Amino acid sequence: MKTYARELAVAAVLGVVLVVLAVWAPAFYEPAPLRSLLAREAPTLVVACGMALVILARQIDISVGSQFSVCSVVAGLLAAAGWPMGLVLPAAIALGAGLGAVNGALVAGLGLPSIVVTLATMVTLRQGLNLARQGEFVNLPDNVQWLGLGQAAGQGLLLLVAFAVLVILALALRHLAAGRHVYAVGSDAEAARLAGLRPRRVTFAVFVLLGACAGLAAVMNVVQSPQVQPLAGSGLELKVIAAVVVGGVAISGGRGRLGGVLLGLLLLAVISPALTHLHVEAYWEKAIQGAIILIAVLADAGRKEARS
Repeated sequence: MKTYARELAVAAVLGVVLVVLAVWAPAFYEPAPLRSLLAREAPTLVVACGMALVILARQIDISVGSQFSVCSVVAGLLAAAGWPMGLVLPAAIALGAGLGAVNGALVAGLGLPSIVVTLATMVTLRQGLNLARQGEFVNLPDNVQWLGLGQAAGQGLLLLVAFAVLVILALALRHLAAGRHVYAVGSDAEAARLAGLRPRRVTFAVFVLLGACAGLAAVMNVVQSPQVQPLAGSGLELKVIAAVVVGGVAISGGRGRLGGVLLGLLLLAVISPALTHLHVEAYWEKAIQGAIILIAVLADAGRKEARS
């Protein structure tokens, strides 16, 4: 039971919030708005899964929001140019993987601190996108929105894709040697190297995988709207890092599960609509989210201290 203590604690808090909403704001559970909320968070979950791998490997990537924005705009431009979504999707994933590879090469290849590298690429990509688009939105053809399936079916498909990514990566972390290598490198890179692993290769791989997740999530975001906003990913990096940390992935690497990431994201996602339904001032949202994150970090520090 102790193994899942963090996940159970987050699930308990989430459960309390949902019960409060059921009693005092039952309108929260109306199918259409609830489905829309979950569909909006589906791309975030995909990126959070990729971020979890990076943090498990004892790295960080704060450029993922800018990667998401670039991939969104490029995907929108390709779709507007008449590309079928069957080609737009792999193109966006490949672009995201390429941007992740740049970070991975600088961190793993040159040994630069990931926080410095990704801060630099975040600013470079964001300012480059600002100069290229000048704030101009990308208008999409009608058949792009919800992939032509209709809103309900399109939302269901997005949720299915996000859940599939979560399950596949969770199973890979648990059952594949590559997944165990991520934990080993995050726990102690030098010990992993002495055991015959290649920490630099693992580090490079997780950055590439996060970039690919950002590309996939960008397309999932694009199909939800008739237009693409140039800075669609602004603030995304903080949201996914928060979900990962709240969900029990140790910021120091080597510990955590993707199931907890899902719970962390759901908890953070319901705060805003919960405040709206409970008629609480919206400015409390960031304060509550910050308190939850602080509690999660303190709990992780306490758990680390207890182990040592």
